[in-house]
Amino acid sequence: MNIINNLYIKYLSRFDDIPYRIRFKNNKEYIVGKGTPKFEIDIKDEIRKTDLIRSTFLAIGEAYIKGNIEIKGDLFEVINAFLSQINKVSSDNKFIKSAIFQPNSLKKQKGEFQSHYDIGNNFYSLWLDDTMTYSCGYFKSNSDSLHDAQINKIHHILTKLNIKEGMSILDLGCGWGFLLIEAAKKYRIHGVGITSSEEQYKKFNERIKERKLESLLEVRLMDYRSLTESGLSFDRIVSVGMIEHIGRDNYELFIKNIDSVLKPKGLCLFHYISSLKEYSVDPWIKKYILKGAVIPSFREIINICSNYNFHIIDVENLRRHYVKTLLYWRENFNNNRSEVSKMFDEEFIRMWELYLCSCAAIFNNGMVDIHQLLISKGINDDIPMTREYMYNK
Repeated sequence: MNIINNLYIKYLSRFDDIPYRIRFKNNKEYIVGKGTPKFEIDIKDEIRKTDLIRSTFLAIGEAYIKGNIEIKGDLFEVINAFLSQINKVSSDNKFIKSAIFQPNSLKKQKGEFQSHYDIGNNFYSLWLDDTMTYSCGYFKSNSDSLHDAQINKIHHILTKLNIKEGMSILDLGCGWGFLLIEAAKKYRIHGVGITSSEEQYKKFNERIKERKLESLLEVRLMDYRSLTESGLSFDRIVSVGMIEHIGRDNYELFIKNIDSVLKPKGLCLFHYISSLKEYSVDPWIKKYILKGAVIPSFREIINICSNYNFHIIDVENLRRHYVKTLLYWRENFNNNRSEVSKMFDEEFIRMWELYLCSCAAIFNNGMVDIHQLLISKGINDDIPMTREYMYNK
């Protein structure tokens, strides 16, 4: 067995909680752990030792999307097995530390946002459900479909916000607009959605016209930094999956702009990925998928809210719901793999499936959470005293 093979065996043998087989390009094999192997890792080309030690997941992720590593077994289960042993993984703190407090200018943020969300509506429509909702669903039962879970999530949010007919709602990072469409249909609210994605802006406008909701809804290509000078005001504000994109230096600016357009006693709901401490996004995901993403700690957002007299009304953790959502997306993606291949090359396809499986495993192992945080601007005694109203509608 050569030096390179010995290096991999020595390095990977530390991850021995679950048995698996390593196979090298010379067909030499080695079994890690005790028992029948649950999966197989085929190493077709070497990974540099320095890259492997510097950042394990970045090095392995790059090797996988290039086809230098093949997995025989369920990709999610394999990643989940390794992440369950995260304390054994190497990373160079100096290498990733700069990502934790990255500045995020308006121009830089817009470019990073568009690089992910402007891939194309046709691409996202292949594996999202028909609501085109690209965020965690809410599964009331194990039998819920992805569509059911996304409808549940939207109405769960609207119910938490205690929406009344005719209210004004701002959706920060509105995506393809389904939340505001549902709010307009059910409550006849007046809604404004803002996004930095031209593809989302185009699709949301089409949906508004298709449903003849022009008198109730509008979508703007607009950055949240412009809210303070906009002259707008709202009874309710919702932000689903946006805080992760604004950068750690901008959290207070984000809250300040919300404060400037939310009416006294108004309610705001944040739905966002969070962490226990101030960590960076996984280096592989940051490099290849969500270039500007930074995950806020829960305490960071709570601390800033208190500076603006925002009172915490309710907190809910949806971590397990996101695992199910991501696995549904992965299933849809693989079911439409032939269509995706007409748009993108094999490296992109491998990259995207690895992204969906990695995120599902990250949530499954509690490395990150996802929270819904309901706050009020000042004291609001108009909402019910108990949480029953959130579930009885």
